[in-house]
Amino acid sequence: MQQTLNTPKHKPKSSAGLEHSERDRLERAFTVPRTRFIVGVVVAIALFIWSANGAQFDFLKLGEGAVNMADFVSRMFPPDFSEFPVFSLLLIETLQMAIVGTVLGTGLSLLMAFGAASNIAPTWLYYPCRWVMNIIRSLPDLVFALMFVSAVGLGPFAGILAMTVGSIGSIGKVFAEAMEAVDRGPIVAMESVGASKRQIVQYAILPQAMPMLTSYTLLLFEGNVRGATILGMVGAGGIGFELTTAMNRYEYQHLAAMVICIIILVTIIDQVSAIIRRKIT
Repeated sequence: MQQTLNTPKHKPKSSAGLEHSERDRLERAFTVPRTRFIVGVVVAIALFIWSANGAQFDFLKLGEGAVNMADFVSRMFPPDFSEFPVFSLLLIETLQMAIVGTVLGTGLSLLMAFGAASNIAPTWLYYPCRWVMNIIRSLPDLVFALMFVSAVGLGPFAGILAMTVGSIGSIGKVFAEAMEAVDRGPIVAMESVGASKRQIVQYAILPQAMPMLTSYTLLLFEGNVRGATILGMVGAGGIGFELTTAMNRYEYQHLAAMVICIIILVTIIDQVSAIIRRKIT
């Protein structure tokens, strides 16, 4: 009888048992139910098949066209670098367009992001800024390039304006989301001591978001270098116009030389951007 009374009714769980139960709880929380997963896969496959049929996607046609693609590529070799002085000047112009477009686009996108961040802007400013960015993002940069070419004429200035406006829709949204994703701890602490909105943005939000803002700016610059090449095809400056001219004249070897130069330029920029991103993260 004495032994029965001294025996504890509930034995404490061991640390191994606690860890096991905690692991089971986390697995249940992050495990997708099998039925939901299967339904999601079926819906995704059906959506892909529906889209492929509507877009007339055909692997057989791609295989038949591979011969023509091989013939096109074979005409590009050997590359002809006899016009390299002209290519180099156009590449420099493309790089200059990307630099100016990135600086202007980043500045305007940052201003728009302050109005499109829910933890900074009031409601009456938040939604109009979001709508403006959605409208800009829905239009391709080529549309802006054609619009500015008709407004200011042919040349790199039209391309810079097109890149600047196009950047507001894409990178402005990313900037705003980077500001919204910061830790609220410093914000709450500054609000509790009566800091103003400007002080909160300057000392609590921007320091946390700055690494992401810098990384996104570098990505924007890389995209603008490639985008400037495409914009040049509609007369907005850069090497794109020369690419179009070479294709229209069937000067495939000159085309190959320009493509190689563009690949080298983009690769160098990508490597430099990667080094900078590693330094700031």
